[in-house]
This record gives sequence, C-alpha cells and structure tokens, in this order.
Amino acid sequence: MNEVRKVGQGDGKVPPQGAAGSPCPLVIGLVGGIGSGKSRVAEALARRGAKVVSGDDLGHQALQQPTIRDQVAARWGPQLLDEHGQVQRKKLASIVFANEAQRRALEDMVHPWIVARLAEEVEKARTDPAARLVVLDAAIMMEAGWDRLCDRIVFVEAPREERLRRLGPQRGWSPEELAAREAAQLPLTEKRCRADHVLDNSASLEELERQVDNLLALWGLVPAGKVASPGTPKPVAL
Repeated sequence: MNEVRKVGQGDGKVPPQGAAGSPCPLVIGLVGGIGSGKSRVAEALARRGAKVVSGDDLGHQALQQPTIRDQVAARWGPQLLDEHGQVQRKKLASIVFANEAQRRALEDMVHPWIVARLAEEVEKARTDPAARLVVLDAAIMMEAGWDRLCDRIVFVEAPREERLRRLGPQRGWSPEELAAREAAQLPLTEKRCRADHVLDNSASLEELERQVDNLLALWGLVPAGKVASPGTPKPVAL
C-alpha cells in the first residue's frame, strides 16, 4: 500500500522547524473523517516521542466550565444537565447536530475557551526541551481555524464503511448520526486537498505504523527505517 503525498510544502524537504537540532518543534495537525483513526495516528506518533494535544478532550472540558455550563442551561433548558449539574453531551448533540443555528450558538460558547487552551497547550509542548514534535488532534480543526496553530497537516483516510463499523461499538452511532455530524464538517475531499500528507488507515496497525515512520523520515524527523512497534514501552527518540 502506497502513501499518498500532496506535492507542495512538505514535498520531501526538511521542514523549516522541528528537524534535529531545531529549537522549535514542528506542530503536526491531524484531520480526517469521523472514525478514520486520528487518535490511532496520534498514539503512534506519541510512541515516537511526540507530545499530543487533544482538541476533543478540551471540548469535553469546555462543557464542564461553570460559565459555559450556565450558558448551555440558559439557552436549552436545565433538563440538559444531569443530577450532578453536568451537561449531558448526548442530549446536547441531538439538538445541535440537527440544526445549524443551534450548533453555531454552541460553538460561540465553547470555541473561544477551547482555542485559548489549545494555544496554551501547544506552546507548553513546544517549549518542553524533551519535545521534538507536537501533534494536535482535533475533529473540527479546519472548520474552527485551529489549523493556524500547525506547521503541517496530515489527513487520515479510511473508507466510510470501515469508519461506521468502528464507530458502532465505540459510540453506538447509527449511519444517520454519522451523516448528521459529517454534514457539520468540511467535505473530506477539501480536507484531503488542503493536507500536506495522507495516511491510509484502512489496513492493519502495522501498516499504519510503517506509513508513520516513512512520513517522519520524509520530513527529516527520524532516520528512515527506525520503527517503534505497537508494544514498544519506550518512545523512539526523534
């Protein structure tokens, strides 16, 4: 299986930041369809010494902030909160992914907090002397403009049928729920076109690991052929 590489900024050249000896680590953003395996790629990069910043985790934390939680309850009613006063995300999702105006209202509440935290976390990772690579994993990175925090973008590709098969056991989503969430995001063709590199996650983990190693070698971040297996307890130094 061959990797697909977009000709352009990352076309086989040593990146301007993040290579061995550079004082500022490269920031790689991961994009792709829902269930494509962005977290899988982030984990593979973490095993190679990368610092991973999860936008999805920060999205969950945003709804726990008292001010944002109060705004949610004020707009959609206290029934959106559980017995502990926390936002019931599944109920909220059923509302905002069925109506664009409602979704944008929620984004106006949570995005300022998320992007501020993302910038803080990326900067913290970049100033970590042990970090030679930073990975930003966020589902709506391009939609929210968070890709401006990144030096390179990697698109993770997987067939829709495979993505739905993964999402069923993980999140209990139906094809209709997946379609509603995908409709709220940029078309995958646009994300793929805007990326610097494409990783195919339709096969085995071992195959994905090989592609990750080839990508890092392509960008001058590790010697070619230096592979960390899924079970390797210590990360490979970048």
